[in-house]
Amino acid sequence: MDKKEKTISIFKPYLSLRTDYRGGKSKKEVGASEQKVYKLSSNENLLGSSPKALKVIREGIDRLHEYSDYSDTNLRDALSTYYKGDLSADQFITGNGGVEIIEMIVRGFVDVGHEVIISNPCFGPYNMFSLKAGAKVHDVRLTDDNYELDIKGIHSKINDNTRLIFLTSPNNPTGTIISKHEMDIFMAGIPEHVVVVLDEVYFHFTDAAGYFIASKYVKENRRIIGVNSFSKAYGLAGLRLGYAYSTLELANYLRNLSRPFMLNSLSTEAAIAALGDDAHLKRTVNLIQKEKPFLYQNLDRIGLKYWKTQANFILTKPEMDADLFVEKMLENGVMVRPVANFGAPGCVRVTIGTHKANEAFIAALEVVLNEE
Repeated sequence: MDKKEKTISIFKPYLSLRTDYRGGKSKKEVGASEQKVYKLSSNENLLGSSPKALKVIREGIDRLHEYSDYSDTNLRDALSTYYKGDLSADQFITGNGGVEIIEMIVRGFVDVGHEVIISNPCFGPYNMFSLKAGAKVHDVRLTDDNYELDIKGIHSKINDNTRLIFLTSPNNPTGTIISKHEMDIFMAGIPEHVVVVLDEVYFHFTDAAGYFIASKYVKENRRIIGVNSFSKAYGLAGLRLGYAYSTLELANYLRNLSRPFMLNSLSTEAAIAALGDDAHLKRTVNLIQKEKPFLYQNLDRIGLKYWKTQANFILTKPEMDADLFVEKMLENGVMVRPVANFGAPGCVRVTIGTHKANEAFIAALEVVLNEE
């Protein structure tokens, strides 16, 4: 037979893209078990987990042979209470970390041929999940000097195929925020077929006047989704639990993607307990606000370029190769994070830790920069 056999591929080409997100390295990966190392690379809570959350985890260990709740109703009820009833339980969506929430949003609204807008430097999964859904991604970068939102640039990229726009405030890795005035201008130019995703996982740490969260626009019935996590202020990063909220229309739609038994019992109970642990949250936020001036003062003294932050981390730019800088800092007992994969080549992000950890960071910094 002369005819060549037709080859039929079972693979989606856009799922073959090498777009995997790589998180910060663990202490074990860098051999921290053999030396004293301060991990200031992943924006974790160095005060640890909410004590109330730890208590319910200990009490629940003997029940691990039992299935968790079929649904997330109890957690959504607790979230509604936390938001003082401004949002009903049905306006929340939960998932295994903020990352899964982002993936659910992309799955819910993006198909092949659709378009998504991001603004680097930003969190890599916005781009990763959009590309794996077959979307075309437009990167309208934040301004180079102050990392401000390019509102006109984003508006100019919106067309009939646009489905999602990802914004972050406070932004990771820059620590900058979007002002309410900027957001009002921005939202005025968004058509009905576009959903705005506002990632606000660091909102607890913000003390800027006029800071807002997405609930303001949700209450106006705008097509916007606020994304949050229990990983940062509550210190539950290892439990992988996140949530989002939106209008009833969007939230009910996205919950169609939820699986039965989607959340495990310990993480659910821990999250509910953490929401009621005002004391731990206050200690955490107070620590960050107290330590920022200490770090600013020393960074100014040393002469390392940095950007003031509204989050629990600081973006810096050493006058040496970022990867080499990270390596040398580790040799001096401090883990920090290069953020080229966030769209900020040459920059390094450092978590604001306890005073002892921050002193270790400054001491290591002086050693590394004096070695040049």
